[in-house]
Amino acid sequence: MLVRGTLVTLPTLGDIQILHDHLLAISPTGYITHHAPFSAPSSQSLLSSSSEQLTTLPHGTFLLPTFVDLHLHAPQFLYQGTGLHLPLMQWLDTYAFNAEERLDNDPVLARRVYTQLALRLIENGTGSVLLFGTIREETNLILAEAMQHAGLHAYVGKLSMDIDIASRPTYTESSPCAALSAATSFVHRCRALTSTLPAHRRLVEPVLTPRFVPTCSDELLAGLGALAAADTQGLRIQSHLAESSDSISWVSHTRHTTELDIFEHSALLTPRTILAHCTFLSADSLAQLAAHGTGIAHCPLSNAYFSACTFPLRQALTADVKVGLGTDIAGGYSLDVMSTMRWAVGVARMREGQLADAREVTGVQVDDARETTADAAMPPGDPSEVPVLDWKGALYLATRGGASTLGLHPKSGTFDIGAPFDAQLSKCPSLSLPPLGTHLHLFIIHSPAL
Repeated sequence: MLVRGTLVTLPTLGDIQILHDHLLAISPTGYITHHAPFSAPSSQSLLSSSSEQLTTLPHGTFLLPTFVDLHLHAPQFLYQGTGLHLPLMQWLDTYAFNAEERLDNDPVLARRVYTQLALRLIENGTGSVLLFGTIREETNLILAEAMQHAGLHAYVGKLSMDIDIASRPTYTESSPCAALSAATSFVHRCRALTSTLPAHRRLVEPVLTPRFVPTCSDELLAGLGALAAADTQGLRIQSHLAESSDSISWVSHTRHTTELDIFEHSALLTPRTILAHCTFLSADSLAQLAAHGTGIAHCPLSNAYFSACTFPLRQALTADVKVGLGTDIAGGYSLDVMSTMRWAVGVARMREGQLADAREVTGVQVDDARETTADAAMPPGDPSEVPVLDWKGALYLATRGGASTLGLHPKSGTFDIGAPFDAQLSKCPSLSLPPLGTHLHLFIIHSPAL
């Protein structure tokens, strides 16, 4: 496959490359084998020797790497944007568990919801997604099948939870042993879905998914850590961490320790672990995650509803923590990663403004009262700090940064030779002024891939 057009990539945080009139060659297995200006001698030589038909992208369009969504509750797509007036623990009981159990009991509905979810992800330019599912194995296999059929890179997590926090015994696994047995079985069955396909067409993988500490016993968490350590294919792990004050208090009162220490004791902090939210973390906690190579799914929209606290993004990046973006359906109400990018920039600016005001007026860190002291370790003007997030940084987190956090191919999120060709075609608006009253979109995503 030969493609001529403009390429846009962000190889590092804050660094954007706009490559006009370039030629890409893509192998039958989907990897880039040539990348150079169209006028370069190597490109002209390739064109003269190749029998492949050249696809020329229309004027005013460009290729961008597909987005990576690091946190999405697939069954909650059923009711996205509902009930966001409640605190997290009440919201879970009233809405989340109801929707998840409903899909577990209705495979026809589950297939319909997950098929529509896959289509909507593609419409929004998402190419890779890390998914929370439900408890039941069969329902999660339906989810995996829907993503594979749609052509999405999907990492599917069957929920593990053996503690009933909502007086809903029908939506809790009966014991740590039963939960571990189900998790092990799902890993094998999910991998079997694509085992007969060529390697480049195996798009779905299982993920160990302890929902969060309040729903998981120490025995279950330790068992999941052991399962991950024993797996020879590199199982990913996902969960939530320090999302809200009520969940943190719950763990403190019932377990007399912190979520982070429980995860570490259970061997669940690994380079293949991604933890969502992490809004209430200190500088030492961020350093702890960085030491393990554990990544964070930053979910700015749902944080606004449930955390009442802004994630210390700049501090996490300065501490070399891997970070990407998550839409967090249904705590977030939109599947559009570009919307998440906008929220990330806005929240980052708000946080920096609050910190600056607090330093100037009181000399006290604004987050001291919330025991979130990540900012205290980085004085204003520290030359090692990462700049405040802007649109380029947000686009990096949504593409190259998310791919790195998820542990995709080392060159994912780029158009370098050897990278998988995961791209979306975007169209710029006309440069001529539209009629008065016409709404002009910044980007219109047409396709997740060529």
